[in-house]
Amino acid sequence: MAGGGSAIRGSRVGAGPMGEAERGEAAPRQAVTYFCSRGHTSVVTFSVEAVAPDSWDCPKCGLPAGRDSDNAPPATKVEPYKTHLAYVKERRSDVEAANILDEAIQLLRSRRKSGDIIF
Repeated sequence: MAGGGSAIRGSRVGAGPMGEAERGEAAPRQAVTYFCSRGHTSVVTFSVEAVAPDSWDCPKCGLPAGRDSDNAPPATKVEPYKTHLAYVKERRSDVEAANILDEAIQLLRSRRKSGDIIF
């Protein structure tokens, strides 16, 4: 591309030595410190008008963090991924599964004998 004679090339809106006089004053803020069970400390800034939550996810490890440094919340238990078969096995016993399988096989065999093959 051909270079133009733009005087603001490479700058962004709001950049410059203007400071707070041009942008206005920042909203009043409060800093809240959170502690996780691995010993990480996180400082999160909220508006003074906002109610700070009791817990916050630690940005370093992802565990829940609380406001009390002596009693950090415990790590949540992570459930392993379950397959569809695992959920079915929770609902059905081995005997029920065998009965359902036998019924399905009998139905397929009866359809084959009568010529109604369904794929």
